[in-house]
Amino acid sequence: MSLEPVAYADRGTALTGWLARPAGPARAALVLFPTIVNHSPASERRAAMLAAEGFVVLVADYYGAAVDSAETAGALSAALKADVDHFRARLFAAVDALRAHPAAAGLPLAAVGYCQGGQAVLELARAGADLAFVASFHGLLSTGRRASPAAPHKPRVLVCHGDADPMAPRGEVLALWEEFDAAGLNWHFHSYAGVRHGFTDPANARSTRPAIAYDASADRQSWAALLGFAAEVLQT
Repeated sequence: MSLEPVAYADRGTALTGWLARPAGPARAALVLFPTIVNHSPASERRAAMLAAEGFVVLVADYYGAAVDSAETAGALSAALKADVDHFRARLFAAVDALRAHPAAAGLPLAAVGYCQGGQAVLELARAGADLAFVASFHGLLSTGRRASPAAPHKPRVLVCHGDADPMAPRGEVLALWEEFDAAGLNWHFHSYAGVRHGFTDPANARSTRPAIAYDASADRQSWAALLGFAAEVLQT
């Protein structure tokens, strides 16, 4: 599947998203927030999978700059997330870009994210983004600003998490549940025993980092969870 470039901006930073369209009528529009490395074969693969399920998909751009190494990605990510307002503004810019795109006209909007993208969609839920739902896959759970009961909107939340993910330990899991309960968010949390970070990307089967591993079972189960959750929320 070929992806279409979508130019947008955030406070003077030029950004490029990538749009995937379904072959038939669309059921909803999704912003896909990728991993820390930004646009990659993994995000292209997932965008194609979501388009095949009837979604218009915009792969967001975090940085507006090329990512040529893990070190570059880490530095860009640290700068992006150093300030909560800066991070959230960059995320909302992608949502607004999809909302304004003709391919999304009249469609409900949602957001899905992987790794850093999982953290991103949880930040959107915390900030009260006007979305039908958000879904986080092996996302980071920590935040610089907790969800507020007074948020203007409360998207439904799905979290698919590897229980052996050292980047999101159990203490943060329990803190997330308590935070979202206090804010009145409607959440589903799926945890997979023995599963590590990055479990949805088959390329991670070759990872030499002990925190990261592909898990085919968790990948299948979390994908099924997303499709079921979307069908329930969207009534499609």
